[in-house]
Amino acid sequence: MRNVYLTLLALLTTVLGISQDPPEKTYSFTLEEAIAFALENNYSAINANRDLLDARKQKWETIADGLPQISGSVSYQNQLKQPVTVIPAEFFGGEPGTYADVIFSQAQSATATATLTQKIFDGSYIVGVQATKTFLSYSANNEEKTDQEVRKSVVEAYGNVLLAEESVAILEKNKAVLDKNLFETNKLYENGLGDEESVEQLQITLSSVESQLKNTIRLENITRQMLNLVMGIAIDAPTKLEEDLDNLVTTQIDFTLMETDFNLANNVDYKLAMNLTEQRYYEWKLARSKALPTLSTFINYGSSAYSNDFSFFKGDQEWFDSSILGVSLDIPLFSSGKRSASTARAKIAMEKSKTQLSEAEEQIRLQLEKSKSDYILSIEEYETAKQNLGLAERIENKNQIKYKEGIASSFDLRQAQTQLYDAQQGYLQSMVEVINRKTELEVIINEPNSNLK
Repeated sequence: MRNVYLTLLALLTTVLGISQDPPEKTYSFTLEEAIAFALENNYSAINANRDLLDARKQKWETIADGLPQISGSVSYQNQLKQPVTVIPAEFFGGEPGTYADVIFSQAQSATATATLTQKIFDGSYIVGVQATKTFLSYSANNEEKTDQEVRKSVVEAYGNVLLAEESVAILEKNKAVLDKNLFETNKLYENGLGDEESVEQLQITLSSVESQLKNTIRLENITRQMLNLVMGIAIDAPTKLEEDLDNLVTTQIDFTLMETDFNLANNVDYKLAMNLTEQRYYEWKLARSKALPTLSTFINYGSSAYSNDFSFFKGDQEWFDSSILGVSLDIPLFSSGKRSASTARAKIAMEKSKTQLSEAEEQIRLQLEKSKSDYILSIEEYETAKQNLGLAERIENKNQIKYKEGIASSFDLRQAQTQLYDAQQGYLQSMVEVINRKTELEVIINEPNSNLK
């Protein structure tokens, strides 16, 4: 009975231990799922969205500056030593030529005032309100630019993880073949049917492959951590990729993308350059507006009370009301040429921004042509690498047969194997290049209905 009790206690402890320490969540993504997740959770994307929200608040802050403003004030004074004024005594029926000491007010006073102010005309305010549209547009375009960079980073990181995974699988396969070759060659040598140099050649090749395998395994872990970082999750979180590199690169080959009509206005870099030009234009208008007069008005209402002791909250305390209505007109008359110089500088900056916009247009068109060329080249190199891999596999297979039959030397086999390994890595890298080059082209074209939006 005691043993049964101990067994049940052990099982209960195990169950409680598991419930208190749940297994770590494993993430699983296709490429598009990884992109969508990153756009919601990437650190830069989150802050870019906050910047847009901040810009909207700044827009209202600017607009509200020209709306009615109400302020209130309450003050209390206690004259610990009241000031004394000397006046002619004859005012009170005294002898002419004599003076009397007079205190004009009671020791304590309290005042409450509310003031409403309103701008009637201010050129700087009008320009500021107009410029808020450009500032909001810039923030939105900057968020879009950040999303594009996040998407591009996810594609590159995702492809690098797949590249590392495929590399590990290939190197493990190559190592298994070399282990078998070395074992068979070593047996032949031990039985006097082979030479020591053949064993040493295979040992050199095997050592190289083992070193590459260890490094690639470490690299796979690092690339996965980089992907996690880009997506905004803990770098050590388990992450599984649902895509296959071969299938993924097939979907990325799209020659219709080359025929897409390019609309410069969709390019985010062009939008940001336009925002800069608009900003310089409003800065020029702001400099000019400083030569205009400003007109504002205010009205206030207040009440004051006086007493020799603190009795302001008593019902019989007498309060005296007052109110003022005022209008203020400020006219800039002479600034010794300062406003003129400031306006001239703002106009120069505006003209510079127009030149920069023209340069940006040409640079974007050049980037488009280069990106198209790079994309076509990556597809061509992928096809070439695929063919070369097939040839390298056949050559290596033939040399394996020849080596076993004693026709080819260990040096010939090693040369064929090295050629195969280079072809394998070249093929994997060419697939990743196709994926990355397509993403770069999509960033430049930036179609409204694309996944880059």
